[in-house]
Amino acid sequence: MSAIIIALIVFACVFGGALLGMLLRRTLPAHHLADESKDVMKLGMGLVATMAALVLGLLIASAKSAYEAQRSGFEQMAANLILLDTALAHFGPDAGEARALLRRTITVVLERGWPQDSSQSSRLDAPQTSMEAQSMLDKIQALSPRDDAQRWLQSQALQIAVELSRTRWLLFEEQQGNSIPMPFLAVLVFWLAVLFGSFGLFARPNATIIATLVVCALSVSGAIFLILEMDHPFKGMMQLSSAPLHSALAIMGR
Repeated sequence: MSAIIIALIVFACVFGGALLGMLLRRTLPAHHLADESKDVMKLGMGLVATMAALVLGLLIASAKSAYEAQRSGFEQMAANLILLDTALAHFGPDAGEARALLRRTITVVLERGWPQDSSQSSRLDAPQTSMEAQSMLDKIQALSPRDDAQRWLQSQALQIAVELSRTRWLLFEEQQGNSIPMPFLAVLVFWLAVLFGSFGLFARPNATIIATLVVCALSVSGAIFLILEMDHPFKGMMQLSSAPLHSALAIMGR
C-alpha cells in the first residue's frame, strides 16, 4: 500500500474521530458534559496527546535515521566505485575489460534502481546486476600482476569490490525492510482519533471549528506521509537521487 493511500486513511480516521465527537456531543445527556466531566476528560486527553506526540517523534526520528543511513551508504558506494576504477586504471591495460564491465554494471544499477518507466518498481537485487558484479569480481581475481605494485592494486581492487557487494546487499535488505512497525502506526492513529474525538466533543461545531480540525487532521496525516516516504527512500516522492552514481560514471569515463 502506497504512502499516500495510508495518509488518506489516517486523515479519514482522525477527522472521522472529530466528527464522531461532534455527534456524541448532540446525543449525550447534559450532565455528561458538566465541568467535572470535562476536567477529567481533559486530563485523560492530555495524557493521550503526550503519548501520541512521543510516539510520533519516535517514528519521525526512526524514519529519518533509516533515510540518512541509506543515503550515506549509497554515497559511499559511489565513492568506492570511483576508487575501484582508479585502482584498475593504475593496474594497467590488462584491467581494461574489468573497467568496462564495471561501467556496464553501474549502468544496469541505474536502469534497475531508477527505471525510466514509472510503472516499474525500483530493484537493487536484479539478477543481471548480481551476475555483472560476480563477473567483475572474477575478472579482477583473474588478473596476473607482474610486480608488487600490481599485486597491491589487485588486492585493493578485490577488497573494494567485496565492500561494494556488501553495501549493495545491505541497501537491498534495508529497502525490503520496514523500520516503521504497522501495529505501532495503528496504535498512534487510534490515539489521534480519540484525541480528535475529544476536540469535537468539547467544541460547538461551526465553520471555523471544522476548518481548524480539517487543517489539523491534514497536518497529522501529512506527518505520517513523510514518515512513510522517508522509510522507503528508493521509491516515492522522496526517492534518493541517482546523481552520485551518474557523477561516478562520468568520472570513470574520463
